Amino acid sequence: MKNPQSLGRSSYKEIILKRFLKEAVFNLNKWMTDDIFAQLVKTLSTKISSDSALQTNEKNYHFFKEGIEVAVQDENGNYVKRKAQLFDFKHPEQNDFLAVQEMKIWGQVYHRRADIVGFVNGIPLLFVELKRDDVPVENAYNGNYKDYLSTIPQVFYYNAFIMFANGPEAKVGTLGAKFKFFHEWKRLSEDDEEGSVAFETMLRGMCSKKNFMDLFENFILFDHANGKVVKILARNHQFLGVNQAFENYKARKFKNGKLGVFWHTQGSGKSYSMLFLSQKIHRKLEGSPTIVILTDRTELNKQISGTFEACGVLGSVKAGKYIASSGSDLVAKLKANPAYIFSLIQKFNQSDQKPAALVLRERHFSALTTSRSEPSAIMFLFMILSAL
Repeated sequence: MKNPQSLGRSSYKEIILKRFLKEAVFNLNKWMTDDIFAQLVKTLSTKISSDSALQTNEKNYHFFKEGIEVAVQDENGNYVKRKAQLFDFKHPEQNDFLAVQEMKIWGQVYHRRADIVGFVNGIPLLFVELKRDDVPVENAYNGNYKDYLSTIPQVFYYNAFIMFANGPEAKVGTLGAKFKFFHEWKRLSEDDEEGSVAFETMLRGMCSKKNFMDLFENFILFDHANGKVVKILARNHQFLGVNQAFENYKARKFKNGKLGVFWHTQGSGKSYSMLFLSQKIHRKLEGSPTIVILTDRTELNKQISGTFEACGVLGSVKAGKYIASSGSDLVAKLKANPAYIFSLIQKFNQSDQKPAALVLRERHFSALTTSRSEPSAIMFLFMILSAL
């Protein structure tokens, strides 16, 4: 890329393609003006000096999903706050997708050339580092990615996910993750039993417009457990399994409320899978269902409710507010129609004036079992109750 102006950049230091961003923002927000767009760009381009690249990335991700707040003058000349949307999540194909090869990016001191940067509406969401087929993929992480983080960090302030590939093998992960947490994308569907770790499979599975925007919107989390931030991207089996359960939930009237069994191996992210599904249901579908997550052990109950809290899904509410402390408390919560309930399954056996099982019969519900692949007790029973 010899001339930055060919992409609408004023210099090689710029990473947002304002020309493409402006067109998308004006299409998505009919009230947009040049002055308001300048506000938006300033907000998006501002980095707090004390924030890390990951903290900046999380702030920008919130803007991407929820919109950027700007001041708009109303008919009376008063300024009111409105949120400008940057992406069309309802119609993935309506967004502008651009992949730039050998893109020059300048840092404060060093100049670098990125193999591939993928833009959506002018925002650099995908970063790809390529190696020859005889070079291990891990070399892209250790030899290039770490250097880019220190020399051109601005390219990662907006990034959704990062890919390393040498052709026969590919890995995908997120900003801040160690290489061992970068994973493969082997299957394109649940029926693809054998799968392939080749880069082609990853591109086909993750970079179609529909899948890319779905992953970007619904399968990224920031986990704040233990006083540190970790960015989470769904693994291949989570993306496929959650979307199958999501489609079953949409068709629940024809399936008698049976969403199926979501098998996991030990340590494969059962809690995150339930979180991805919860997040997508609440964000993409109408109504305000209650999501009930039942476990068979106290430590599991605390673990999954704590994960929901640490990932910000519960908002400012502490997980304890959603945990059923007794059988009668479970009944009260079921009647109150909260967004979430966490409970031990044993509490349905407790004798009350009106047992929880009877309350369930009064509300239409769908159920998904999440279990280990080896013979063991049920780990999670995931139920979705219709709104009262």
